[in-house]
Amino acid sequence: MLYDWFSNIHFAQPLFFALYALIPLLIYWYIKPPLRLQGTLIVSSIKSFGSGRSWKTTLRHILFAFRLLAIMSIILALARPQVGSEQQTTTGEGIDIMLCLDISGSMLAQDFTPNRMEAAKDVAAAFIDRRPTDRIGLVIFAGESFTMCPLTTDHSVLKSQLFNVQSGLLEDGTAIGSGLATGVERLRSSQSKSKVIILLTDGEDNGGRLDPNTAKEIAKSFGVRVYTVGMGTEGFAPVPVQTPSGVIMQREKVSIDEKLLTQIADETGGKYFRAKDNESLSGIYKEIDQMEKSKFEVKTFTHYTEKFLPFVIAALAFVLLEWVLRLTLFRKFP
Repeated sequence: MLYDWFSNIHFAQPLFFALYALIPLLIYWYIKPPLRLQGTLIVSSIKSFGSGRSWKTTLRHILFAFRLLAIMSIILALARPQVGSEQQTTTGEGIDIMLCLDISGSMLAQDFTPNRMEAAKDVAAAFIDRRPTDRIGLVIFAGESFTMCPLTTDHSVLKSQLFNVQSGLLEDGTAIGSGLATGVERLRSSQSKSKVIILLTDGEDNGGRLDPNTAKEIAKSFGVRVYTVGMGTEGFAPVPVQTPSGVIMQREKVSIDEKLLTQIADETGGKYFRAKDNESLSGIYKEIDQMEKSKFEVKTFTHYTEKFLPFVIAALAFVLLEWVLRLTLFRKFP
């Protein structure tokens, strides 16, 4: 405990530690032979004097030890020990980001580990952790779209909502236009100079109330940059299908409208990515993270609290103890 306390101590005036060089000199001055004349008495026997030692003689040096401890405590107090506590303030310009996540039934395909949806949620959560100063929200879509979490800086709440996402929350389908439009709606009133949507899907648009091209034009009109991610391996992927006899695995063709996703990204100033496995999906979000850097500055302030008072009290205690002992137990004259 004492070690931990001293490890956090900062001394404002460390030059006073040079006074510790006087301690060896004081010890030498105390133990050196006295340079004064002494009388001589010749006696025939010293038996009548006894041993000449007592507990007072043995402990007489404790008075000098108390004086040294008092001096050492005063030097420590003069060095001004302090404990510092850091405070950080963050200023700058963040980015508003909406994550638009496809939760259609095909997102349960197991060409990713453990499946597409869980893989997408994991990399999205890691992306959120790397953006501490940004407002981020979450939109889910299948046959329709829904805002799971509006723009927020409370990323713990956002990630909690993200991990609560599961297939079946919405009517099945792939309404890319609706998902994109809902994301734009959430960014429409944003005052941020940079507004971004990351739209992830594993299929082709096949429903919804809004055409994807119309949603794209709306995004352009509000200055929203859209990054699109097509998720799925090449060829066929195993997908769990519910049947009257239970869940069976069925191989389905991976169909991603890459032309549409590329067009949306290009015309809004974003970029299209294709993720074929967990590693490439993670790399895509890291690349987007690098492309969309927030501008912020962290300032650190250190507040110091003076801790010299215990050493002053210790010095007074040692002086008082020496004085009391000198006038009582170690008194030289009655």
